Amino acid sequence: MDDPLSNDLYQRTLTLLEPGEIELLGAIVHTEFDLREDLEMHDATIDVGEVIAEAAGIDPADTYVYSGVDDPEFSSNQHQGLTLEGEEFVWECQQLLRDGTFDLVFYYEASADQDRVVEGVEALGFEITPVP
Repeated sequence: MDDPLSNDLYQRTLTLLEPGEIELLGAIVHTEFDLREDLEMHDATIDVGEVIAEAAGIDPADTYVYSGVDDPEFSSNQHQGLTLEGEEFVWECQQLLRDGTFDLVFYYEASADQDRVVEGVEALGFEITPVP
């Protein structure tokens, strides 16, 4: 992580994971998607969210995505994976434009298997930086 932009993003992600109501892990998913590829970025967000749900022991079919466009207090590039029953938190994602392409920053409960998340995201063809 010699790139100053990547290091800055990692440090910001790490700060957001500091102790709160629930213990969190994070992951930065690096994409080559630019502003013209919003549909591909959306699909990647859903696919990575499903990997995270599975790593947390949740069937992705039992989740849905709540997006920023649904709420004026939510950013337009911010999304949450919630369970259908009880609307419990599974993951959150912020899509950040960095140096012309998007990085997808995910946060999820620390009970998820981080190694399984990394393997699943890599299987999707993306580079991932796990954030403990």
